[in-house]
Amino acid sequence: MKRLIEISENAREVLLSLEKSGYEAYIVGGCVRDAILGNQTNDYDITTSALPEEVKKVFSNNRVIETGIKHGTLTVILNGEAFEITTYRSDGKYTDSRHPDSVSFSSSLKEDLKRRDFTINALVCNSAGEVSDFYDGITDIERKTIRTIGNAEKRFSEDALRILRAVRFSSSLGFDIEQETKDAMVSLKSFLSKVSKERIANEINRTLCAKNVKNVLLENWQIFGEIIPEIKQMRNFDQRTKYHIYDVLEHTACVISNTPSVVYLRLAGLLHDTGKVYTFVADENGVGHFPNHSEKSVEIAKRYLDEYKYDNFTKERVIRLIKYHDLRFKTDRVSIKRYLNKFGAEFFFDLIELGKADKGAQNPELDTVKAYAESEAVAKDIISAGECFSFDTLAIKGNDLAEIGFSGKGIGNALKELLSEVIEEKTENTRAALLKSAEKFLN
Repeated sequence: MKRLIEISENAREVLLSLEKSGYEAYIVGGCVRDAILGNQTNDYDITTSALPEEVKKVFSNNRVIETGIKHGTLTVILNGEAFEITTYRSDGKYTDSRHPDSVSFSSSLKEDLKRRDFTINALVCNSAGEVSDFYDGITDIERKTIRTIGNAEKRFSEDALRILRAVRFSSSLGFDIEQETKDAMVSLKSFLSKVSKERIANEINRTLCAKNVKNVLLENWQIFGEIIPEIKQMRNFDQRTKYHIYDVLEHTACVISNTPSVVYLRLAGLLHDTGKVYTFVADENGVGHFPNHSEKSVEIAKRYLDEYKYDNFTKERVIRLIKYHDLRFKTDRVSIKRYLNKFGAEFFFDLIELGKADKGAQNPELDTVKAYAESEAVAKDIISAGECFSFDTLAIKGNDLAEIGFSGKGIGNALKELLSEVIEEKTENTRAALLKSAEKFLN
């Protein structure tokens, strides 16, 4: 019995246009896989027996973009939706372990699918939604397995990025990587040096933000360790303290999965304790300590974020989160307002999220998450009540002080002192009270 999936009307129209012109045409790859899994997709890739010039003729009344015409790929715009259409092809040798040296067009769908990475990505469907499966992709979906098409070492030797794609699919789909495939990934992990830093960072980010990241990091630590060497040392590193029940790597994996699925938060989780392997000391009782491990972790994070060319916002946010991740929060109202003033509300709540994730990955018997939850609740109450903790919400501005005789640097200094008084609840945040208090700062 044929497996059927639903496809969009626009996708069906593209396929029918090619079929009516005498060509084979199929939706291919991840969109078919996702439809079988019951996940909605609006991203359709199409493979066809039509040559690029023939595709252009079929869609002569549509906008056609020559996306990668030398490799047989065109993008057709139909009713405002973009469809990437690629001619059946076979690839030549991959001497750079990334891109084929040459591409030749083929008339065989099976030959085209044979060059793809994993069985679950080699499924196709026609305009009727009928799925064709040449490489047991449906079986692997049912088994929740990621397996290469053909010889695993050959697939990864051709394109080393596939190693990270396997890791990412395992994280996003919750599938296990078949053993032969996993062995080849580990064996050829050094080939990742041939992949661009930006592509590696993109795959790492997507892996970190997926649902199965904890297990994936622990199972594929050798792959991650090829990119961030400290990860190899974190594995089985006993922290020797009552606060921790996991080694550094498992603690890290738990922290990542405990944070919201935001790239910079999960990167901070990944990198926040990388410095521990360099700063460990044991006291006279054999208890482990990690003095200044945050500073060392910042150093490692900077190296990774620079090498893999992250944007400035991500670098700044991750480094700042790691720098302060071990801050012990006080929970009284005045202290929270000081934190909000120092960090700003957005960063403060990010720091709380990382703190909750970090403490939640320690010894549960000690309940070290409580202080972070209390701090978060107090901060939300302060903001909701409109209480002052920054210059923006101070009831006077510099011109108010100028009117009573302040000038130059004296205005800024006075505003700082007055804001501190308001935060510490020594002066009410009203214009009259603040002007009266300001008088003592006049020479």
